Amino acid sequence: MTPALSVILFTTASGAGYGLLALLGLLVPFGLLPAMPWFGLATLVLALALVSGGLLSSTLHLGHPERAWRAVTQWRSSWLAREGLAALLTYLPALGFGATWFLAHRPAPAAAALGMLASVGAVVTLFCTSMIYASLRPVRQWRNAWVTPNFLLLAGYSGALWLAAMTRLFHASAALPSALALLFCLAALAAKLFYWRWIDRTPGASTAETATGLGHLGRVRTLDAPHTEENYLMREMGFRIARKHARRLRRLALIIGFAIPFVLTIVALILSVLLALAAAVIAALLALIGIFVERWLFFAEATHTVMLYYGRAA
Repeated sequence: MTPALSVILFTTASGAGYGLLALLGLLVPFGLLPAMPWFGLATLVLALALVSGGLLSSTLHLGHPERAWRAVTQWRSSWLAREGLAALLTYLPALGFGATWFLAHRPAPAAAALGMLASVGAVVTLFCTSMIYASLRPVRQWRNAWVTPNFLLLAGYSGALWLAAMTRLFHASAALPSALALLFCLAALAAKLFYWRWIDRTPGASTAETATGLGHLGRVRTLDAPHTEENYLMREMGFRIARKHARRLRRLALIIGFAIPFVLTIVALILSVLLALAAAVIAALLALIGIFVERWLFFAEATHTVMLYYGRAA
């Protein structure tokens, strides 16, 4: 599949934003994060900025962005519509969470309840986003059990890193957010490695023989191209990446997105205040860059069954 920059930005930025929002709404009601109203406001603004920036960038992939609102009307049958509806509904408790916390100068019971609702909304939105891809049967690399855990764990990982950075910015203890970031890092890394192992070793269910129904006659091959010029299907679904380039990008994603942030998060626990803050911010930024590369590969390595009719091997 052709990697679209707008969709890659969307899944990277909104994933971090929803991960941060989910952790903030979940941990604050239990008193596990600073109760300072300015901390809550700043962290919530960062989360919603990442979410909103991602959602706006996703509309650039549409032929008519001004009609994006119509997508939510198809929520009964479309995971894209469900994602859009869940994203819009999540704004309500998220904004109420920040407003009641800031006005009351502490996480009052109303703020805690709204925070929990915002956390649930964030997770539901992430799940719907993952199902946009996991529900597509013609794309073998997306139709598997590792896609949804990858989306959820990567969001939790990047969100935890930003939460650790924000707690350090307000001179509060970052022990819990850092520990969560390390745990999410290991879990997301394991899920990503299992995903790559699955797509590398699991053959496609469809072949040129099964697609044409001529397998009983022997091996099927294309004699002539279906078109003399490139068409829409070939542009959108015919992207190819060499294995050696994919391996290099995988290593790059692992080093920048997981290894270096993991080390920086541990090092930040023993550094002075300013150095720890710098390390935490760099770790969060590098993780986003690594996830961006991983998202690019998520699209670039995906193959659509329709390409069998254009001579592509299974």
